[in-house]
Amino acid sequence: MSDTAPLASQPESEPGVDSPAAVTWADPQRYTAFGHWLGQIGPEHGLDPASMRLASADASFRRYLRIDSAAGTRIIMDAPPDKENCEPFVRVAELMARAGLRVPQVLAWDRTQGFLLLSDLGRQTMLQAIDQDNAQVNLALYLQAVDALVTWQRASRPGVLPAYDEATLQRELGLFPQWYLQQHRAVTPDTRMQETLSTTFAHIVRNNLCWPSVFVHRDFMPRNLMMPVPGDGPASAPSALGVLDFQDAVFGPITYDIASLMRDAFLSWDEEFVLDVTIRYWEKARAAGLPVGPDFGAFYRGVEWMGLQRHLKVAGIFTRLTLRDGKPQYLADTPRFIQYIRATAARYRELRPLLRLVDQVEGIEARSGFAYGRI
Repeated sequence: MSDTAPLASQPESEPGVDSPAAVTWADPQRYTAFGHWLGQIGPEHGLDPASMRLASADASFRRYLRIDSAAGTRIIMDAPPDKENCEPFVRVAELMARAGLRVPQVLAWDRTQGFLLLSDLGRQTMLQAIDQDNAQVNLALYLQAVDALVTWQRASRPGVLPAYDEATLQRELGLFPQWYLQQHRAVTPDTRMQETLSTTFAHIVRNNLCWPSVFVHRDFMPRNLMMPVPGDGPASAPSALGVLDFQDAVFGPITYDIASLMRDAFLSWDEEFVLDVTIRYWEKARAAGLPVGPDFGAFYRGVEWMGLQRHLKVAGIFTRLTLRDGKPQYLADTPRFIQYIRATAARYRELRPLLRLVDQVEGIEARSGFAYGRI
Protein backbone atom coordinates (compact mmCIF):
# COMPACT_ATOMS: atom_id res chain seq x y z
CA MET A 1 0.00 0.00 0.00
CA SER A 2 1.74 3.12 -1.17
CA ASP A 3 1.11 6.61 0.15
CA THR A 4 -0.49 7.61 -3.15
CA ALA A 5 -2.65 4.69 -4.29
CA PRO A 6 -3.43 2.27 -1.46
CA LEU A 7 -6.08 0.01 -2.92
CA ALA A 8 -7.04 -1.19 -6.32
CA SER A 9 -8.79 -4.40 -7.00
CA GLN A 10 -11.91 -4.95 -4.98
CA PRO A 11 -15.26 -3.40 -5.92
CA GLU A 12 -17.61 -2.18 -3.23
CA SER A 13 -20.18 -4.47 -4.86
CA GLU A 14 -19.60 -6.84 -7.72
CA PRO A 15 -22.10 -6.19 -10.53
CA GLY A 16 -23.27 -9.26 -12.34
CA VAL A 17 -23.80 -9.71 -16.06
CA ASP A 18 -27.56 -9.71 -15.59
CA SER A 19 -27.54 -6.34 -13.84
CA PRO A 20 -24.61 -4.35 -15.20
CA ALA A 21 -23.58 -1.15 -13.48
CA ALA A 22 -23.79 1.87 -15.75
CA VAL A 23 -20.47 3.11 -17.10
CA THR A 24 -20.42 6.90 -17.02
CA TRP A 25 -17.77 9.35 -18.22
CA ALA A 26 -17.25 12.71 -16.54
CA ASP A 27 -14.93 13.91 -19.31
CA PRO A 28 -16.52 13.95 -22.80
CA GLN A 29 -13.09 14.07 -24.47
CA ARG A 30 -11.97 10.97 -22.60
CA TYR A 31 -15.21 9.23 -23.53
CA THR A 32 -14.55 10.00 -27.19
CA ALA A 33 -10.93 8.79 -26.94
CA PHE A 34 -12.09 5.58 -25.28
CA GLY A 35 -14.65 4.92 -28.00
CA HIS A 36 -12.00 5.41 -30.67
CA TRP A 37 -9.58 3.03 -28.90
CA LEU A 38 -12.25 0.40 -28.30
CA GLY A 39 -13.27 0.59 -31.95
CA GLN A 40 -9.67 -0.07 -32.97
CA ILE A 41 -8.96 -3.07 -30.75
CA GLY A 42 -12.49 -4.51 -30.51
CA PRO A 43 -12.52 -6.59 -33.72
CA GLU A 44 -9.07 -8.09 -33.06
CA HIS A 45 -10.05 -9.25 -29.56
CA GLY A 46 -13.68 -10.09 -30.32
CA LEU A 47 -15.03 -7.54 -27.85
CA ASP A 48 -18.74 -6.84 -27.36
CA PRO A 49 -19.05 -3.11 -26.51
CA ALA A 50 -22.70 -3.48 -25.49
CA SER A 51 -21.68 -5.84 -22.64
CA MET A 52 -19.38 -3.35 -20.90
CA ARG A 53 -20.06 -2.77 -17.19
CA LEU A 54 -18.23 -1.52 -14.13
CA ALA A 55 -16.04 -4.19 -12.53
CA SER A 56 -14.46 -2.18 -9.72
CA ALA A 57 -13.17 1.17 -8.59
CA ASP A 58 -10.41 1.97 -6.13
CA ALA A 59 -8.91 4.61 -3.90
CA SER A 60 -6.82 6.00 -6.74
CA PHE A 61 -8.08 7.48 -10.00
CA ARG A 62 -8.12 4.10 -11.75
CA ARG A 63 -11.26 2.16 -12.46
CA TYR A 64 -11.88 -1.22 -14.06
CA LEU A 65 -14.55 -2.25 -16.57
CA ARG A 66 -15.56 -5.78 -17.52
CA ILE A 67 -16.42 -6.60 -21.12
CA ASP A 68 -17.38 -9.81 -22.90
CA SER A 69 -15.29 -11.21 -25.73
CA ALA A 70 -15.28 -14.23 -27.98
CA ALA A 71 -12.67 -15.76 -25.65
CA GLY A 72 -14.45 -14.94 -22.39
CA THR A 73 -14.58 -11.83 -20.22
CA ARG A 74 -11.85 -9.20 -20.29
CA ILE A 75 -10.97 -6.28 -18.02
CA ILE A 76 -10.38 -2.72 -19.20
CA MET A 77 -8.30 -0.43 -17.01
CA ASP A 78 -9.25 3.24 -17.30
CA ALA A 79 -6.29 5.21 -15.91
CA PRO A 80 -6.23 8.93 -16.84
CA PRO A 81 -2.59 9.62 -17.75
CA ASP A 82 -2.53 13.01 -16.01
CA LYS A 83 -3.32 11.22 -12.72
CA GLU A 84 -2.07 7.64 -13.12
CA ASN A 85 1.06 6.11 -14.65
CA CYS A 86 0.45 2.68 -16.19
CA GLU A 87 4.14 1.95 -16.76
CA PRO A 88 4.73 0.41 -13.29
CA PHE A 89 1.64 -1.81 -13.63
CA VAL A 90 2.82 -3.21 -16.97
CA ARG A 91 6.41 -3.65 -15.76
CA VAL A 92 5.48 -5.42 -12.50
CA ALA A 93 2.87 -7.60 -14.25
CA GLU A 94 5.65 -8.86 -16.50
CA LEU A 95 7.98 -9.45 -13.53
CA MET A 96 5.33 -11.42 -11.68
CA ALA A 97 4.34 -13.46 -14.70
CA ARG A 98 7.98 -14.41 -15.27
CA ALA A 99 8.21 -15.41 -11.61
CA GLY A 100 5.30 -17.84 -12.13
CA LEU A 101 2.47 -15.87 -10.53
CA ARG A 102 -1.05 -15.66 -11.96
CA VAL A 103 -1.50 -12.00 -12.87
CA PRO A 104 -3.51 -10.12 -15.50
CA GLN A 105 -2.02 -10.38 -18.97
CA VAL A 106 -1.75 -7.07 -20.82
CA LEU A 107 -3.50 -7.71 -24.18
CA ALA A 108 -3.56 -4.12 -25.47
CA TRP A 109 -2.27 -0.80 -24.17
CA ASP A 110 -2.79 2.78 -25.27
CA ARG A 111 0.14 4.49 -23.55
CA THR A 112 -1.01 7.98 -24.49
CA GLN A 113 -4.58 7.69 -23.21
CA GLY A 114 -4.07 5.24 -20.34
CA PHE A 115 -6.39 2.45 -21.52
CA LEU A 116 -5.41 -1.21 -21.02
CA LEU A 117 -7.14 -4.42 -22.04
CA LEU A 118 -6.36 -7.19 -19.56
CA SER A 119 -7.19 -10.83 -19.03
CA ASP A 120 -9.81 -11.40 -16.32
CA LEU A 121 -8.74 -13.28 -13.17
CA GLY A 122 -12.33 -13.83 -12.06
CA ARG A 123 -14.91 -12.29 -9.76
CA GLN A 124 -14.14 -13.73 -6.32
CA THR A 125 -11.39 -12.38 -4.10
CA MET A 126 -9.78 -14.35 -1.31
CA LEU A 127 -11.41 -11.91 1.10
CA GLN A 128 -14.85 -12.89 -0.19
CA ALA A 129 -14.03 -16.58 0.20
CA ILE A 130 -12.78 -16.30 3.78
CA ASP A 131 -14.85 -17.45 6.75
CA GLN A 132 -14.24 -14.56 9.13
CA ASP A 133 -15.80 -16.41 12.05
CA ASN A 134 -13.50 -19.43 11.97
CA ALA A 135 -9.83 -18.68 11.40
CA GLN A 136 -8.60 -22.27 11.14
CA VAL A 137 -10.98 -23.07 8.29
CA ASN A 138 -9.02 -20.56 6.19
CA LEU A 139 -5.57 -22.05 6.79
CA ALA A 140 -5.34 -23.73 3.38
CA LEU A 141 -6.22 -20.45 1.67
CA TYR A 142 -3.57 -18.56 3.61
CA LEU A 143 -0.99 -21.20 2.76
CA GLN A 144 -1.78 -20.63 -0.91
CA ALA A 145 -1.14 -16.95 -0.32
CA VAL A 146 2.14 -17.82 1.41
CA ASP A 147 3.18 -19.95 -1.56
CA ALA A 148 2.48 -17.06 -3.93
CA LEU A 149 4.46 -14.70 -1.71
CA VAL A 150 7.48 -17.00 -1.56
CA THR A 151 7.34 -17.45 -5.33
CA TRP A 152 7.37 -13.67 -5.77
CA GLN A 153 10.20 -13.11 -3.32
CA ARG A 154 12.38 -15.84 -4.84
CA ALA A 155 12.46 -13.84 -8.07
CA SER A 156 13.95 -10.80 -6.28
CA ARG A 157 16.98 -8.98 -7.57
CA PRO A 158 18.27 -5.46 -6.89
CA GLY A 159 18.11 -2.59 -9.32
CA VAL A 160 14.76 -3.58 -10.83
CA LEU A 161 12.16 -1.92 -8.59
CA PRO A 162 12.34 1.37 -6.65
CA ALA A 163 14.06 1.12 -3.28
CA TYR A 164 11.89 1.19 -0.17
CA ASP A 165 14.42 3.42 1.53
CA GLU A 166 14.66 5.60 4.62
CA ALA A 167 13.26 8.68 2.88
CA THR A 168 10.20 6.74 1.70
CA LEU A 169 9.58 5.19 5.10
CA GLN A 170 9.85 8.55 6.85
CA ARG A 171 7.53 10.21 4.34
CA GLU A 172 4.92 7.51 4.88
CA LEU A 173 5.14 7.76 8.67
CA GLY A 174 4.61 11.50 8.36
CA LEU A 175 1.11 10.84 7.08
CA PHE A 176 0.02 9.82 10.60
CA PRO A 177 0.58 13.19 12.33
CA GLN A 178 -0.30 15.17 9.20
CA TRP A 179 -3.64 13.55 8.49
CA TYR A 180 -4.75 11.35 11.39
CA LEU A 181 -3.67 13.53 14.29
CA GLN A 182 -4.08 17.03 12.87
CA GLN A 183 -6.89 16.63 10.35
CA HIS A 184 -8.98 13.84 11.93
CA ARG A 185 -8.35 14.27 15.65
CA ALA A 186 -7.69 18.03 15.49
CA VAL A 187 -4.51 17.56 17.54
CA THR A 188 -1.59 19.87 16.81
CA PRO A 189 1.48 18.10 18.21
CA ASP A 190 3.28 20.17 20.85
CA THR A 191 7.04 20.01 21.34
CA ARG A 192 6.91 16.93 23.56
CA MET A 193 4.59 15.07 21.18
CA GLN A 194 6.77 15.97 18.22
CA GLU A 195 9.82 14.63 20.05
CA THR A 196 7.98 11.38 20.80
CA LEU A 197 6.97 10.97 17.16
CA SER A 198 10.43 11.82 15.85
CA THR A 199 12.20 9.41 18.22
CA THR A 200 9.68 6.63 17.65
CA PHE A 201 9.77 7.01 13.87
CA ALA A 202 13.57 6.80 13.95
CA HIS A 203 13.33 3.52 15.92
CA ILE A 204 10.79 2.12 13.47
CA VAL A 205 12.78 3.00 10.37
CA ARG A 206 16.03 1.67 11.82
CA ASN A 207 14.43 -1.63 12.85
CA ASN A 208 12.74 -2.10 9.48
CA LEU A 209 15.76 -1.29 7.35
CA CYS A 210 17.93 -3.83 9.18
CA TRP A 211 16.10 -6.60 7.29
CA PRO A 212 17.32 -7.72 3.86
CA SER A 213 15.44 -6.47 0.81
CA VAL A 214 13.33 -8.48 -1.61
CA PHE A 215 10.54 -7.71 -4.07
CA VAL A 216 7.67 -6.21 -2.03
CA HIS A 217 4.12 -6.22 -3.40
CA ARG A 218 3.23 -3.49 -0.88
CA ASP A 219 -0.45 -4.39 -0.51
CA PHE A 220 -0.38 -8.18 -0.29
CA MET A 221 -3.69 -9.04 1.39
CA PRO A 222 -6.84 -11.09 0.70
CA ARG A 223 -8.64 -8.17 -0.92
CA ASN A 224 -6.00 -8.17 -3.68
CA LEU A 225 -5.76 -11.93 -4.17
CA MET A 226 -8.16 -13.67 -6.55
CA MET A 227 -9.56 -17.15 -6.09
CA PRO A 228 -8.44 -19.78 -8.62
CA VAL A 229 -10.46 -20.20 -11.80
CA PRO A 230 -10.55 -23.76 -13.20
CA GLY A 231 -8.44 -24.03 -16.32
CA ASP A 232 -6.93 -20.57 -15.87
CA GLY A 233 -3.33 -19.54 -15.24
CA PRO A 234 0.01 -21.17 -16.09
CA ALA A 235 0.05 -24.94 -16.49
CA SER A 236 2.66 -25.06 -13.71
CA ALA A 237 0.23 -23.41 -11.25
CA PRO A 238 -3.33 -24.09 -12.43
CA SER A 239 -4.90 -23.56 -9.01
CA ALA A 240 -2.81 -20.63 -7.82
CA LEU A 241 -4.31 -17.49 -6.34
CA GLY A 242 -4.28 -14.53 -8.71
CA VAL A 243 -2.49 -11.34 -7.70
CA LEU A 244 -3.72 -7.77 -8.30
CA ASP A 245 -2.87 -4.21 -7.20
CA PHE A 246 0.87 -4.66 -7.61
CA GLN A 247 1.76 -1.43 -9.42
CA ASP A 248 3.39 0.12 -6.34
CA ALA A 249 5.84 -2.77 -5.84
CA VAL A 250 9.26 -1.87 -4.42
CA PHE A 251 12.52 -3.49 -3.31
CA GLY A 252 12.37 -3.44 0.47
CA PRO A 253 12.31 -5.33 3.79
CA ILE A 254 11.32 -9.00 3.56
CA THR A 255 9.09 -8.50 6.62
CA TYR A 256 6.63 -6.23 4.79
CA ASP A 257 4.34 -8.47 2.74
CA ILE A 258 3.78 -11.12 5.43
CA ALA A 259 2.91 -8.26 7.83
CA SER A 260 0.44 -6.95 5.24
CA LEU A 261 -1.11 -10.40 4.77
CA MET A 262 -1.60 -11.21 8.46
CA ARG A 263 -2.36 -7.70 9.77
CA ASP A 264 -5.05 -6.97 7.25
CA ALA A 265 -6.56 -3.57 6.57
CA PHE A 266 -10.08 -5.04 6.45
CA LEU A 267 -10.19 -8.01 8.83
CA SER A 268 -8.33 -9.09 11.95
CA TRP A 269 -7.31 -12.45 13.38
CA ASP A 270 -6.37 -13.57 16.87
CA GLU A 271 -2.62 -13.77 17.38
CA GLU A 272 -2.67 -17.56 17.55
CA PHE A 273 -3.68 -17.76 13.89
CA VAL A 274 -1.33 -14.93 12.90
CA LEU A 275 1.56 -16.76 14.53
CA ASP A 276 0.61 -20.07 12.92
CA VAL A 277 0.61 -18.69 9.38
CA THR A 278 3.67 -16.51 9.96
CA ILE A 279 5.68 -19.48 11.25
CA ARG A 280 4.63 -21.52 8.22
CA TYR A 281 5.70 -18.67 5.94
CA TRP A 282 9.06 -18.40 7.75
CA GLU A 283 9.67 -22.14 7.36
CA LYS A 284 8.81 -22.08 3.64
CA ALA A 285 10.91 -18.95 3.10
CA ARG A 286 13.93 -20.51 4.84
CA ALA A 287 13.56 -23.66 2.76
CA ALA A 288 13.51 -21.48 -0.36
CA GLY A 289 16.73 -19.74 0.68
CA LEU A 290 15.11 -16.39 1.46
CA PRO A 291 16.82 -14.14 4.05
CA VAL A 292 14.39 -14.51 6.96
CA GLY A 293 17.09 -15.46 9.46
CA PRO A 294 17.50 -18.56 11.67
CA ASP A 295 15.55 -17.20 14.67
CA PHE A 296 11.77 -17.02 14.28
CA GLY A 297 11.44 -14.82 17.38
CA ALA A 298 13.68 -12.18 15.81
CA PHE A 299 11.81 -12.44 12.53
CA TYR A 300 8.42 -12.07 14.21
CA ARG A 301 9.67 -8.98 16.00
CA GLY A 302 10.70 -7.60 12.62
CA VAL A 303 7.24 -8.35 11.22
CA GLU A 304 5.60 -6.54 14.12
CA TRP A 305 7.75 -3.43 13.63
CA MET A 306 7.09 -3.47 9.90
CA GLY A 307 3.38 -3.84 10.55
CA LEU A 308 3.53 -0.85 12.88
CA GLN A 309 5.05 1.25 10.08
CA ARG A 310 2.26 0.16 7.76
CA HIS A 311 -0.55 0.83 10.21
CA LEU A 312 0.64 4.32 11.09
CA LYS A 313 0.86 5.08 7.38
CA VAL A 314 -2.55 3.61 6.55
CA ALA A 315 -4.28 5.48 9.38
CA GLY A 316 -3.05 8.65 7.68
CA ILE A 317 -3.99 7.49 4.19
CA PHE A 318 -7.51 6.42 5.15
CA THR A 319 -8.07 9.79 6.84
CA ARG A 320 -6.85 11.58 3.71
CA LEU A 321 -9.12 9.49 1.51
CA THR A 322 -12.07 10.56 3.64
CA LEU A 323 -11.33 14.23 4.25
CA ARG A 324 -9.60 15.17 1.00
CA ASP A 325 -10.95 12.68 -1.55
CA GLY A 326 -14.52 12.25 -0.31
CA LYS A 327 -14.35 8.47 0.30
CA PRO A 328 -15.69 8.09 3.85
CA GLN A 329 -15.87 4.29 3.80
CA TYR A 330 -12.14 4.05 4.53
CA LEU A 331 -12.17 5.98 7.78
CA ALA A 332 -14.50 3.37 9.27
CA ASP A 333 -11.56 0.94 9.40
CA THR A 334 -9.18 3.23 11.30
CA PRO A 335 -10.09 1.76 14.76
CA ARG A 336 -8.56 -1.51 13.50
CA PHE A 337 -5.25 0.26 12.82
CA ILE A 338 -5.27 2.02 16.16
CA GLN A 339 -5.72 -1.35 17.86
CA TYR A 340 -2.86 -2.84 15.86
CA ILE A 341 -0.67 0.14 16.76
CA ARG A 342 -1.51 -0.08 20.46
CA ALA A 343 -1.00 -3.85 20.65
CA THR A 344 2.47 -3.61 19.08
CA ALA A 345 3.51 -0.50 21.01
CA ALA A 346 2.59 -2.24 24.28
CA ARG A 347 5.12 -5.02 23.64
CA TYR A 348 8.30 -2.99 23.31
CA ARG A 349 9.89 -0.56 25.74
CA GLU A 350 11.03 1.77 22.93
CA LEU A 351 7.42 2.11 21.79
CA ARG A 352 5.78 2.86 25.14
CA PRO A 353 5.88 6.64 24.55
CA LEU A 354 3.94 6.08 21.31
CA LEU A 355 1.38 4.02 23.20
CA ARG A 356 0.89 6.82 25.72
CA LEU A 357 0.56 9.36 22.90
CA VAL A 358 -2.07 7.31 21.08
CA ASP A 359 -3.99 6.62 24.29
CA GLN A 360 -4.00 10.35 25.04
CA VAL A 361 -5.30 11.20 21.57
CA GLU A 362 -7.92 8.44 21.62
CA GLY A 363 -9.02 9.15 25.18
CA ILE A 364 -8.15 5.61 26.29
CA GLU A 365 -7.26 4.83 29.89
CA ALA A 366 -4.14 2.68 30.24
CA ARG A 367 -4.79 -0.98 30.95
CA SER A 368 -2.65 -4.06 31.01
CA GLY A 369 -4.27 -6.28 28.38
CA PHE A 370 -4.85 -5.97 24.65
CA ALA A 371 -7.09 -7.90 22.31
CA TYR A 372 -4.65 -8.49 19.47
CA GLY A 373 -5.94 -6.75 16.38
CA ARG A 374 -9.59 -7.39 17.22
CA ILE A 375 -12.23 -4.67 17.22
